[in-house]
Amino acid sequence: MTDFWLSAGLLLLAALAFLLVPILRGRRQQAEQDRTALNVALYEERVAELAGQQAAGVLDAEQLAKGRDEAARELLADTERDDAARQGQLGKAVPLLAAVLVPALALGLYLHYGAADKVALTQEFASAPKNMQDMTARLERAVQAQPDSAEGVYFLGRAYMAEQRPADAAKAFERAVALAGRQPELLGQWAQAQYFAADKQWSAQLQALTDEALKADPNEVTSLGLRGIAAFEGERFDEAIGYWQRLLAQLPEGDASRAALQGGIDRAADKLKAGGGKVVATARLKVRVELAAELKGKVRPDDTVFIFARASNGPPMPLAAKRVTVAQLPIEVELSDADAMMPQMKLSDFSEVQLVARVSRAGQPSKGEWKAQSAPLATATQATQHLTIDSPDS
Repeated sequence: MTDFWLSAGLLLLAALAFLLVPILRGRRQQAEQDRTALNVALYEERVAELAGQQAAGVLDAEQLAKGRDEAARELLADTERDDAARQGQLGKAVPLLAAVLVPALALGLYLHYGAADKVALTQEFASAPKNMQDMTARLERAVQAQPDSAEGVYFLGRAYMAEQRPADAAKAFERAVALAGRQPELLGQWAQAQYFAADKQWSAQLQALTDEALKADPNEVTSLGLRGIAAFEGERFDEAIGYWQRLLAQLPEGDASRAALQGGIDRAADKLKAGGGKVVATARLKVRVELAAELKGKVRPDDTVFIFARASNGPPMPLAAKRVTVAQLPIEVELSDADAMMPQMKLSDFSEVQLVARVSRAGQPSKGEWKAQSAPLATATQATQHLTIDSPDS
């Protein structure tokens, strides 16, 4: 803020200069007027002296005329520099009053309509926060300065959740929904904050919010995770497994949360078995995909790679699929029922499948430039399968 107020002060000084210059010029003009009056008096005295000399016979008429002309030229030489118009000069009171009022008025208007708080926030956000509490405090000030910023309110809600303040987070997400509309992600975050603020008690409102979010986006991750948690806490372990498997399919390979989520699925399965329930068999196939060395100069890093499993004896459409890029190769992925393209056609519904990896520059899973495919294998296979993309896709 110091730089800002220094700049503002310099601008005010420039404005004051325009107001005070007329006063200084007025004083100078007064001095020039006094000097002109003196010159006129000297001229008249000189003319009178020349007239006396003529009367005394010292000067003739021609010499008198020459003397008068000379005196007139001297008077003109002294006054021609001061012929600028002096009419309508401001009095001293008006510029002085303006010099006081202009800075005061400018400061008052800026404090009322200006954005000093936003300038301070911009400078504050230029440095990294010291801790989470510092970040939350900054976001609170940012929201106060820009109350209509849905993005600022959203991030404030996330900060409240990180600080274990779900009640405050729920209010923030509710406000974000009011500002940005009922977007699936915002509805999911709002429902999650309300769930934890209510001591993990499920309610009709939470059901409605997550229903709305998943209807708009069946893969909305927060709603899927929340439904899984609520089902697990309510000992509906089969439901929890279903929601968490759908969520697992949305997480990219290598995501740190995949292991924790899989652990939750396994715990739910164990509890379901312990209660006499039956866990629906879930097929999982691990496959490692590489690109042949001779093809590295023929593909681009951003070319799409589809990795999928299709039934050996059945419909040609993929049963489960993953999408990556050439730049990510080599990569190891897992195909499971959670990756099903259609709920009624899962890996576990077929005893034997074939694995395929296809490079498609156009991003079409059914057609590409290069591919690799495995021999038929059982869906119960546990060993990691290896595919090397090296054949033209005919």
